[in-house]
Amino acid sequence: MATACIHGGETAPNLRGRISFYELANSVLVEVSIQGLPNSKTGFFGFHIHAGNSCSGADFSNTGSHYNPKDTRHPTHAGDLPPLLLCNGTANMTVATDRFRIKDIIGKTVVIHDSPDDFTTQPAGNAGTKIGCGVITKI
Repeated sequence: MATACIHGGETAPNLRGRISFYELANSVLVEVSIQGLPNSKTGFFGFHIHAGNSCSGADFSNTGSHYNPKDTRHPTHAGDLPPLLLCNGTANMTVATDRFRIKDIIGKTVVIHDSPDDFTTQPAGNAGTKIGCGVITKI
């Protein structure tokens, strides 16, 4: 099991939450609970695992790019996850993925963007500014 405690940056100071990762036989279950998301035009927010190991830097610049160990095109990076949907100020989601194992993402960052991923634009989906971040740690 692993977790990331998410906090917001300057543009979303009330954003907070937790993302938990559970190892299954052939996939990883990702459980998301985020509060304090700002209003958005679409209600969707980009959600990715990034290759960097720190949430520091202006607008979380040290998170690096999407986690993409197989050098695939977007949206098939290992770190590409479904968008979060805002509902009454929160976003809750549970999804399973076979794109990574927990041991592969320990120390990486989870990032929430202010816009939805367009699933087309290279290399990262044009998801906008990074507004939330957390480092994935083993439990």
